[in-house]
Amino acid sequence: MDALPPLSFFAPLVVMTVALSALARPGRRPGGLPRLAASAAAFGVLLAAGGVVQLLLGGPVTLSVGDGPGLLALRLDAVSATMALLVTFIGWVVVRYSGRYLDGETREGAFHGQMLATLGAVLVLVQAGSLLVLILAFVAVGVGLRHLLLFYADRPEARRAAAKFTLVWGAGDVLLLLACGLLWVAFGTSDLVAITAAAPAGLSVTAQVAVAILVVVAALKTAAFPLHGWLTEVMEAPTPVSALLHAGIINAGGFLMIRLAGLVQESAGAMAALVMLGGLTAVFGATVMLTQSAVKTALAWSTVAQMGFMLLQCGLGLWALALLHIVAHSMYKAHAFLSSGSAVRAVASIRRPGPVAVPGPGAVARAFALALILYAGVASGFSLVVGPKSPQAVALGAILVFGVAYLVAQGLADAAPRALTLRTAVASLGATLAYFGFHVAASALWGGHLPQTPVAGALEWALIVVAVLSFGLVAVAQALFPLWAHHPAASGLRVHLANGLYLNAVFDRLTGGFRRTANH
Repeated sequence: MDALPPLSFFAPLVVMTVALSALARPGRRPGGLPRLAASAAAFGVLLAAGGVVQLLLGGPVTLSVGDGPGLLALRLDAVSATMALLVTFIGWVVVRYSGRYLDGETREGAFHGQMLATLGAVLVLVQAGSLLVLILAFVAVGVGLRHLLLFYADRPEARRAAAKFTLVWGAGDVLLLLACGLLWVAFGTSDLVAITAAAPAGLSVTAQVAVAILVVVAALKTAAFPLHGWLTEVMEAPTPVSALLHAGIINAGGFLMIRLAGLVQESAGAMAALVMLGGLTAVFGATVMLTQSAVKTALAWSTVAQMGFMLLQCGLGLWALALLHIVAHSMYKAHAFLSSGSAVRAVASIRRPGPVAVPGPGAVARAFALALILYAGVASGFSLVVGPKSPQAVALGAILVFGVAYLVAQGLADAAPRALTLRTAVASLGATLAYFGFHVAASALWGGHLPQTPVAGALEWALIVVAVLSFGLVAVAQALFPLWAHHPAASGLRVHLANGLYLNAVFDRLTGGFRRTANH
């Protein structure tokens, strides 16, 4: 008797079926449809959890139909099982929230149908086992999200954001199709497992070109610099759409890199490009985020920075940490968007504390020195217990510890009360321990299913040094910002940064965004 197919493979079918029912009733208050949609999403969580259990009991499974370029395959392994469980859980939360948020809207039924259909497409994407399924799923996700972004189609800003998203996402789909065609030529198979298994034997010129194109696809799908503008302009869509986008769909580019990690890692140029592009996007997004006054806009720029950091992790070969980053960022960002309204009220009700302790150059220097000493001590302790870490992992930890240094600097300011100093010290130790603890956990969960971090050569060391210095300089500038914030040059720089250095306006002009808006 044949074994039962992985239960997680049925999750897209369940949510798609209910999506069709919702689309058949697109109007206001379509009976018990919101509860049915939430129930379908909840059942999807159970199916995804069942897939995890089957994976633990029976190991990875691939179900396929057809052969050659037309191969249709779904894959259950550690990566797809994790992503399916994450997507269904986030989807369930968002769909439940949508039932209350959209209650009484003119096209409430249509929204639930489009939300579930998009969720189903994402579930197919994260479980894709062949090139054709990967392409079709990416296209379906783009179509679904475009409809959600245009839920309020009468708003010019919504139309402009949807048009820009369609251009960027569609360009990614075209390039993905080209890359998949080259992979078929290079390897003679469209099975993703077979491709990644054959890659370590060496990449032909055709395969190298395909990998380079895949990096560009990942950059487009994650809204990397400089084509990030559409992601920061989707606030005209309902809040559940922002939550699903920022907590799930935007991770697609990173997932593509992780899914094909064995292939991507064989190209030193591709890995270097991911480090440089990801690092630049992370620094740029984080810097602009600090200048934003609107909660949702700041969250959008935070997503830009986080996606850049995830690409940086992929470029360093820290695949397990990149997957952990997707999981953690998805959970945090879904909560942040769905609770953004209450967050505004909570901040407004907080009693202002009065003068803030501003650290001087001496305090900042001491903070960075103490943070690095703390990091070195914790790293040495973990190395003795669980073994030495790769230079890439140590460098990533150093980048993260710069945030700890900024925290320590607040506690070391001359005017800082003793309680603040103690609290920042405890928080800094906790953050440092958490990094290495999560690293160990991620390696235990996914390390055996993803490629090992490559040995650092001259190119890798050069990129590591550049990345660490870049993030270090930004952290120092941020810590010293109160000292030079009132300078006229700083005020001008803040205005430029608040507008994202006007890169989005340039993209609008190049694509005719302003004219499209004016013509409606």
